[in-house]
Amino acid sequence: MLSYRHAFHAGNHADVLKHFILLNLLRYLAQKDKPYWFIDTHAGAGAYGLDAGYASQNAEYETGIARLWQQADLPAALADYVDQIRAINPSGNLTLYPGSPYLAARMLREQDRMRLFELHPTDVDLLGKTFPDAGGKIIVTRGDGFAGLKSLLPPPSRRALVLIDPSYEDKADYQQVFHALTDSLERFSTGVYAIWYPRLQRQEAQRLSERLTRIKGVEWIDATLNIGTPSRDGFGMYGSSMFIVNPPWKLAETLRECLPYLAKTLGNTGNGSFSLLESSDATGKSAPPAARPTFKRAIGKPRISRP
Repeated sequence: MLSYRHAFHAGNHADVLKHFILLNLLRYLAQKDKPYWFIDTHAGAGAYGLDAGYASQNAEYETGIARLWQQADLPAALADYVDQIRAINPSGNLTLYPGSPYLAARMLREQDRMRLFELHPTDVDLLGKTFPDAGGKIIVTRGDGFAGLKSLLPPPSRRALVLIDPSYEDKADYQQVFHALTDSLERFSTGVYAIWYPRLQRQEAQRLSERLTRIKGVEWIDATLNIGTPSRDGFGMYGSSMFIVNPPWKLAETLRECLPYLAKTLGNTGNGSFSLLESSDATGKSAPPAARPTFKRAIGKPRISRP
């Protein structure tokens, strides 16, 4: 919906889960010299200032990334994620937070490509300013990411990470996410797909979770981080999930180490919890082996715009 602005929620618990996992997926794809594409169907503004504007109004980052900022006992994969946020805050103060496109752009190599979709006129303008003079390497499109995805799959490189994370303020998003994923798998079954979705009392949210975990014929992981419990009135997001299709085989191991830490650190008054489901739990089959992600320092310095 055009009323939604992600800046209000930048750096919150849902961003931590999404971006920590996204970074692991990007590391995995970068292991091979062969190029890959990163496709973001709902890219937002690209990056967000936390000390002014929308992000400072609710200050949701204070119970998200800020709680990890000074932690000395972070698991290695979470420390790598926090290091990426520190890299764009050289003063040591947490004033800027990267959206998914900005984080992905820092991982992008010369041979890789990025395709970003955003409908909101203000955010797509900010997104374009975040990546000026990008040429064909990074293309920003004002448009419906669900529709745009169809034209890009399969990519020429036959390697891609597709991130699908709409606002879900429109109930139709739940249906569109499921159909976009199943249609994409028919076009490009070997791609890596990351679906973010909220944990709500809303029936549509619960139904999406059930439908995703019933998908057959692919390996998947469904990682959930709850910061609390459902409210009595049934309103409000109490957690979020990342559903990963064709995940790296070591991702589950990383999540088993990091999710308990996140639940303890980000949970409200001891109410944090997590869950980790795998397709092998349902099929009884083990995921195929793959190489372990390596941790290399990111390159690239796209410009940050403050909404």
